[in-house]
Amino acid sequence: MAELRKRGLVTAVICSGPFRKLGQAQARVFGVPDLPLIVIPHPLGGLSLDEVRGRAEAAIPKVIDLLREHIR
Repeated sequence: MAELRKRGLVTAVICSGPFRKLGQAQARVFGVPDLPLIVIPHPLGGLSLDEVRGRAEAAIPKVIDLLREHIR
């Protein structure tokens, strides 16, 4: 992801809440401290397909907003 970001592509990481700090730290380590993190509720494991779909549907507007910011 970091390499794609460095090449100018619109990128983001989707992670659950407990992994936010890890994602931010890894982004800094890999030289892309501005890498957007789209945070979804935790956990994902043990959820039904419908519950996972709900998490994805909640993230979609954030992904669209990110794309709109970079298309202008």
